[in-house]
Amino acid sequence: MNTITVTSPLLPDLNEFHALLSEIWNSKWITNNGSFHKRLEEALAEYLKVPYVSLFTNGTLPLITALQALRITGEVITTPYSFVATTHALWWNGIKPVFVDIDPSTGNIDPHCIEAAITPKTTAIMPVHVYGKPCDTDAIQAIADKYGLRVIYDAAHAFGVEVNGKSILEAGDMSTLSFHATKVYNTIEGGAMVMHDAKTKQRIDYLKNFGFAGETEVVAPGINSKVDEMRSAYGLLNLRQVDAAIAARRRVAVRYRKALRDVPGITFFDDMPGVRHNYSYFPIFVDAEKYGMTRDELYFKMRDAGVLGRRYFYPLISEFTPYRGLPSSAPSNLPNAHRMASTVICLPMHHVLSKDDIKCVISCILSK
Repeated sequence: MNTITVTSPLLPDLNEFHALLSEIWNSKWITNNGSFHKRLEEALAEYLKVPYVSLFTNGTLPLITALQALRITGEVITTPYSFVATTHALWWNGIKPVFVDIDPSTGNIDPHCIEAAITPKTTAIMPVHVYGKPCDTDAIQAIADKYGLRVIYDAAHAFGVEVNGKSILEAGDMSTLSFHATKVYNTIEGGAMVMHDAKTKQRIDYLKNFGFAGETEVVAPGINSKVDEMRSAYGLLNLRQVDAAIAARRRVAVRYRKALRDVPGITFFDDMPGVRHNYSYFPIFVDAEKYGMTRDELYFKMRDAGVLGRRYFYPLISEFTPYRGLPSSAPSNLPNAHRMASTVICLPMHHVLSKDDIKCVISCILSK
C-alpha cells in the first residue's frame, strides 16, 4: 500500500480526517442532521458573519429551494453571464428567466438594466457575484424595494467576501453558496444557503428533508438535499485552512497582475476598494487587435502547453438551446455580456500553485 504524506498546511490533514471518520463510524450516525453537520453549520455561520446557514449536498439545490421557500413564480430577472445552474434553478421551478446585460467593469448584473426589464409578472431578481466580485447590492435592493421584488443572490463564488467588514451574504432575502471541489472552500461536493431569521432557517431545513417537520408530519413537498457526516467532517477541517488558502491565492493574483499589467491587449480586474476578496478566479480578457491573437488562439495555445485555462463563462447561458429562444436572449440585448464571454480566459488559480506553475502560465501568455 502506498503511503500518502500531506505536508501542505493548505490541505486538510488526512490523519485527522481518518480519526474523524472513525468517530463517525463508531457513532453509527452517518447522515440525517448528525453532530458534524450541526457543528459545520454553526462554524460556517460564525466564520461568514451571518446569522443562519443551512447545508446542502451541492450548490444548485439551495438555489432551487430558495425559490420554493420564497414562493417565487412568473419571471425572474437574472444575468446570462454565469454558470448555467443559476438559470436551471429557475427552469426547474417553472419560472421564466429574463436576462439583462452586465457591467463590463465587474462582470456582474448591471442595475441600470434591471428596471426596464420589470413586467407585471416579475417577482424576483437573481444576481450573481461573478468571480466573487460583489454586486452593487444597494442599487439592486433599492429597485427591489421600489417594485416589491425578492432578491436571491447566487454567491457560489463569494465565500468569505466582505465589503467594509460586512459579509456580502447579508444582502438580499437569501444567498446561496457552492462548496464544490473547485471552490476556495469546499466539502468535496456541497453547498449552503444563508438566511436572516430562525423561522426561514426552519422552513429551509424542512424543505431539504422531504418536507418532514417530525416523524409523521410533512409540511411541504420538499426535496432530499441533506449533507452526510463525512463531508461535514471534511468541511470542518477545510475551514481551518481557508484563510491561508485565500492568502496564497492572493499571492498568485499579485504575481499574475505584475507580469501582465503592461501586456498590450491583456486586461484583468483589480481588487475593489474596501472589499475582502477570496481570489476564487483570475480572468483575463483578450483584445485580439491589440494582443495579436484571438482569445481562442491563446486558449488552445495554452492547452497545447499543458496550461488549462477556462473560457468561463462561454458560451453565455442565453446561447444554450433551452434559453436562446427567449426574447431577452437576443444578442442586441446583451452586448457587454457577449463581449466579455468572447474574450475571457480564467487562468489557473488555486492555493497550491507552485512558482514554476505560475511562471509557465505567464510565459505562455508573453510568448507569441
